[in-house]
Amino acid sequence: MAPGLLDLVHLTTWAVCAVIKLPQLVAVLKARSAWGLSVGSLLLELAGFLVFLRYQIYYGYPLETYLEYPIIIAQDVILLFCIMHFSGKAKRALFYAVLFWAGWYMLTLKKWIIDVAMNLCTFISAASKLVQLQHLWQAKDSGQASALTWSMSAYTCATRIITTVMTTNDLAVLIRFIIMLILNIWVTATILHYRKTKKTD
Repeated sequence: MAPGLLDLVHLTTWAVCAVIKLPQLVAVLKARSAWGLSVGSLLLELAGFLVFLRYQIYYGYPLETYLEYPIIIAQDVILLFCIMHFSGKAKRALFYAVLFWAGWYMLTLKKWIIDVAMNLCTFISAASKLVQLQHLWQAKDSGQASALTWSMSAYTCATRIITTVMTTNDLAVLIRFIIMLILNIWVTATILHYRKTKKTD
């Protein structure tokens, strides 16, 4: 793949990630409700993103391959606070902030910790998607879940498969993106299914 094309893939990934959580945030704020969204799913997603970002930084991977993660993490934190606020659980936010900060520090105390965490990161991130799917299946309603946000997540996973193959060729990272792509598509399809079902009722 030509370097120009690789740069274009990076740029489109960053552009999508700059606004990836905005449709979800708008839906939650507009409805003043977090119905259809799982706090557990978002906490697991945030944990997975933090581990992944820390891993990329620790191994000195090119900034272009993970530049979007601080932006996504910031959006996730805002979304998490909004969901907790509308769910009446805002007081727990400080506890989670301290927990994530401590985890961020502990990840690089030893090399084996970050390596094990990265391998677990795929399971954590997959679990976040499966928890959201379970939440949707139980509610049989997509509520405020944004199909646009989930489809943008699928797009960024697809682009990161390409950039990983072209830059670091890290197998753990590649497997993570392939699994996340499949699960993001599944969540998107489930949201659209329940949205269609709701409209036809």
